[in-house]
Amino acid sequence: MQDDKIVVGLDIGTTKICAIVSRVDTYGNLEILGSGVSSSEGVKEGSINNLTKTVSAIRQAVKKAEESSNISINVVNVGISGKHIRCFEQRGSYTRPHHDAIISVEDVERLFDDQLKTVTSPGTDILHVLPQYFSVDYENNVKDPVGMAGVKLEADFQLVTAEINEIKKIRNCLEQAGLEIEGLYLDPLVTGLATLNKEEKEAGVAVIDIGGGTTDIVVYYDGIVRHTAVIPFGGNIITSDIRHGCSVMPSHAETLKVKFGKALAETASDYEYISIPGFRNMETKEISLKNLSYIIEARVEEIFDLILMELENSGFKDKLSCGVVFTGGSALLKDICKLFSYRTGLDARIGYPNEYVGKTQDEIIKNPKYATCLGLVLAGFRSLDDRDEDRLEPQAVEEKQHHQEIPYVPMEEKSSIHIEKEERKGTIFDKILDKTKQFLKDDFDDKSNY
Repeated sequence: MQDDKIVVGLDIGTTKICAIVSRVDTYGNLEILGSGVSSSEGVKEGSINNLTKTVSAIRQAVKKAEESSNISINVVNVGISGKHIRCFEQRGSYTRPHHDAIISVEDVERLFDDQLKTVTSPGTDILHVLPQYFSVDYENNVKDPVGMAGVKLEADFQLVTAEINEIKKIRNCLEQAGLEIEGLYLDPLVTGLATLNKEEKEAGVAVIDIGGGTTDIVVYYDGIVRHTAVIPFGGNIITSDIRHGCSVMPSHAETLKVKFGKALAETASDYEYISIPGFRNMETKEISLKNLSYIIEARVEEIFDLILMELENSGFKDKLSCGVVFTGGSALLKDICKLFSYRTGLDARIGYPNEYVGKTQDEIIKNPKYATCLGLVLAGFRSLDDRDEDRLEPQAVEEKQHHQEIPYVPMEEKSSIHIEKEERKGTIFDKILDKTKQFLKDDFDDKSNY
């Protein structure tokens, strides 16, 4: 991680917009300096459909984060999701001109650059290039080829694409809010940063982020991202089912789901009822807790079926030794892990975004619905690929262990501290990420009139 700057994560979700300001403390953990949350009304199923409302919500969240941290925010790391996200496999090959030299970082960069030139569907651009295994001459399943001797360098990649129009909407919203994008990341990838450790990624695990409008999935095995997917259903559709099934107002339906809902109906009591105020002068309505749980379970099972299909498509369902990790607001539904284990036989747990966070009084890390936003902060400090850490030179490792704390001015003495965009320094995958972002920016500018 880089310990010489402050990073802001901005999560533009279907139900909320969240901003977190953080830095690295002297122990190498994240220190949360402030946060802000606002209600999101201009986003549907992970895509922005009302720029005016979204800009207003972003300003509210950022203003709260500025007030709580006493830092003026100019640059943010932002996430992207939605049903327009696509992931496909691609194989690249590069024959090196110098047969007697070892494979260098530049050789691997050349292979990555070739992937950025891949022709995608009309109206889409490459968001991430995720390496799988490399091959050097006749040796396969190489995780890191740098330092090996060989002539022909090949690799399998996962390419993640997003619609240009959706990227344009995010950029326009942030520009109108007076913000600049430092990094644009796929939501499920950064969620995994905040909730998993290296051992889980090595053993095999899937992160399932059930947000308001979408369910994001990312599968790890052998420390490598193997599959990503976005399902266009989330917690809002459960709320909608409750609203129509129980004939209640939307606000009451959300309260029923959050406070009394259970994903496993057999654990609900047959004799418990919840009283809901009637419309205007109408009588109070009584809702059976059992019936409420049946409504929730039916919809959750449908979402689980789609998740299971994606896990099957990944080819790693039977290799998930650490099972699945649920995040997002709907991960707090009672018995959701138990229901998933009953249906799939896989272990399941709730993922709290506190894996790399130091001691803090901020309640934001105690709720899985903020995992994506905290992951965006982590993405600003480190690469999305754990192989970066393995390639750090001894000198870099030594520097990493001796963190220099950022001067911290008492609240009453602080002037407005501006977060400025600075040059990213790091290993090969950091450089590749920068190349991807520059490619996106250049291509986006060329197609701004698309």
